[in-house]
Amino acid sequence: MATVKVTPAMVEAALRGVDWQQQDATTDAAIARQVAADPDAAPLLSDAESTAARVRWVRKQTGLSQGEFAERYRIPVSTLRDWEQARREPDAAALAYLTVIEREPEAVSRAFAA
Repeated sequence: MATVKVTPAMVEAALRGVDWQQQDATTDAAIARQVAADPDAAPLLSDAESTAARVRWVRKQTGLSQGEFAERYRIPVSTLRDWEQARREPDAAALAYLTVIEREPEAVSRAFAA
């Protein structure tokens, strides 16, 4: 796989080339039509599905199974399963906790070990 270096100048040029008024005027329905018309586009996710994907991603970044993650970070495994399968959404405090786990997993482990 080839590596592509993106410079700040390239980013600035790309941003200057965007018609921001057109972007702001694009409705959710128009976006949904564009996604449906593109066979290579990933399907749009609901808020619950996006949150579930984020919870799964945070756990997978730790390399732990659901059971191991739940035990290490003291989250009931049934709750974690419900979050990952979009049956329930984590509240604001749980989302904040997941952010800390995502950014500083060893610090959380150390805090529980103390």
